[in-house]
Amino acid sequence: MIATVGFLGVVVAAVSSAALAVRGFHASAAGERDTSRWLPYPVLGVVVGAVVAMISLEAGLLADDFSIAYVANNSATTTPFLYKAASAWAALEGSLVLWGLVLALFVLSVWVGRARRGEDRLGAAALGFLGLVSLFVFVILATVSNPFEVCTATYQGGIGCAQTAALPWSASVAGVEGFGPNPLLQNHPLMALHPPTLYVGYVGLTVPFAFAMAALLRAESGDGWLRRTRSWTRIAWIFLTLGIVLGGLWSYEVLGWGGYWAWDPVENASFMPWLLATAFLHSAAVQLRRGVLQSWNFVLVIATFALTILGTFLTRSGVIVSVHSFTQSAIGPALLWFLMIVLVGSLGLFAMRAHLVSSSPRIDSLFSREGAILVNNLLLALFAFVVILGTLYPLIVEAVSGDTVGVGRPFFDRVAVPLSFALILAMAVGPFVPYRAARPGVVWRRIRHPLRAGLVAAVAVVLLGRRNGWVLLAAFFAGFVVALALRQLWVTARAAAAKAGGNIVVEAGRALRRDPAYWGGQLSHIGVALLAMGIALSANSAVRGTVEMTPGGSASFAGHEVAYTAPFIRELPNKTVFGATFEVRRGSDLVAVLEPRLNQYASSRQTVASPAVDSGWRGDFYLALASWDEDGAIALDLYWFPWIWLVWAGAFTTAIGGFFAWLIRRRTAAPRPAPQEVFGV
Repeated sequence: MIATVGFLGVVVAAVSSAALAVRGFHASAAGERDTSRWLPYPVLGVVVGAVVAMISLEAGLLADDFSIAYVANNSATTTPFLYKAASAWAALEGSLVLWGLVLALFVLSVWVGRARRGEDRLGAAALGFLGLVSLFVFVILATVSNPFEVCTATYQGGIGCAQTAALPWSASVAGVEGFGPNPLLQNHPLMALHPPTLYVGYVGLTVPFAFAMAALLRAESGDGWLRRTRSWTRIAWIFLTLGIVLGGLWSYEVLGWGGYWAWDPVENASFMPWLLATAFLHSAAVQLRRGVLQSWNFVLVIATFALTILGTFLTRSGVIVSVHSFTQSAIGPALLWFLMIVLVGSLGLFAMRAHLVSSSPRIDSLFSREGAILVNNLLLALFAFVVILGTLYPLIVEAVSGDTVGVGRPFFDRVAVPLSFALILAMAVGPFVPYRAARPGVVWRRIRHPLRAGLVAAVAVVLLGRRNGWVLLAAFFAGFVVALALRQLWVTARAAAAKAGGNIVVEAGRALRRDPAYWGGQLSHIGVALLAMGIALSANSAVRGTVEMTPGGSASFAGHEVAYTAPFIRELPNKTVFGATFEVRRGSDLVAVLEPRLNQYASSRQTVASPAVDSGWRGDFYLALASWDEDGAIALDLYWFPWIWLVWAGAFTTAIGGFFAWLIRRRTAAPRPAPQEVFGV
């Protein structure tokens, strides 16, 4: 019954998506109110169908309905509630159900925004394109990636599901137990947050793509589609940023290797569209202000959406081996065909309208804010190209020659580090250069004191004993970026206070509220600078080691004394935990009692580590069990990561800057101050 209801939800969503595409394009072409009044019905069908599908899948998981193949192979009666609920997106088919639900909610939000405008041909065409994308997703769910297939035969002992039937009303059998989720996916609560957050970011980028295609289809040049999609683009970028950060934190606290980013192909799959979405946010602001970069913005939004499809393919096709990827599936060819259709169709439409979008104004001078943002965009695009090349090169070589090659972390680090510092420089200076053209003397007056602040930060790092060149460069840029933003806020508030006779602190608050997009961007820039500082310190000053110990033994490591107290075994409903208790001291002071563990799940032979981390302002002391035996002898991996909290603080600050720009609305209709009033001289 549950499978039948869920499958019918998918079918309703697919049919409604087709109707939405037809009605949307018809309303856009006709432009009559009586044609667009039918749009709410397919929108409602898409949303209801997607919600019913997700609720049905969750109901099957929570009720342990092992007659549904997905439930039998990805959940168990002993799975804790949180991970049982999160199993709805723990495997291929379920993750696409979540994808369809998020897309349906974005469709609803676009329709709500359009309904407020009355007759809106651009919005109707955008809904038509969203309908086409939704149609692809729900057709996939109804065919090659059906989460509601029923089980017709179980494995020995009545566990899991060995054979399935596609139609949910087929005769089925229910096993006595399921296999449970992948051990890696039931080892940390972030499993419930990271994938949905990332999906909101991924799927949200469909909206600006749909509006861009609608503008091209209707031959509408200008910035109308950009203004319509600013909020959706920011929301997508915020959630994509948070999804990447939560993924890094999950890796750090689950995999037991002490790292948070390994240039894994699926990590890269989310990073590539983030790079181009960041470029699009900046260049869209320039077009809205000066009317330039119109063609470039269309190219960026097309490429960004295409990379989300490519990332979906890398994650779900099984063509790569990764802790993130799913098994081999028939969805791979379907995604490749969809990617080809998206690229050919969107670029073909862009070529047909090139004479309209290429007539926008040109940049007057590269030594201007527009020029600095263009350089920033080119660096981001180059960064994305390098990541694409390093990610796809092994797949291309294997497809052409059959040879297996690898592009590892050394390649990415060697290219990414200098590109990152160039980006930070462009990011820092760009917002403080005037529009149209900049006089060197004006720019120098604006950056000279922040340059001194950067030098002071670098000297402070040297005095603290850090003499690595990359660390010094990161400290300089961090101090420079933070000082630039603070100086600008001070100058703006001081000028306003002098003019109105008010308080500088009050005027600073008003300045933040008056232009939240700009100041949110500055907060994000500060976050990126802190992130770079944290990466440089933790990567270049980290200490790593491995020791073998028995109960009662101790070891000295990175200024700490680690004493092995005792081993333990704990039987939990869904796993057996093998662990050890350690007392960590600094001098005579007890710093922490840590219990790193190895988890053995009944349905898997794979042992999953749960490291123990003592976090402080100086850094993280990180312990991970490499091996454990019944006599209590263990091999222990030890890590000391100084100042690694800057990584998380910087990353979350970057996302918070986006939230600030999105949430804070202007409370006055006053025009934006001229550059000299904002910046001072």
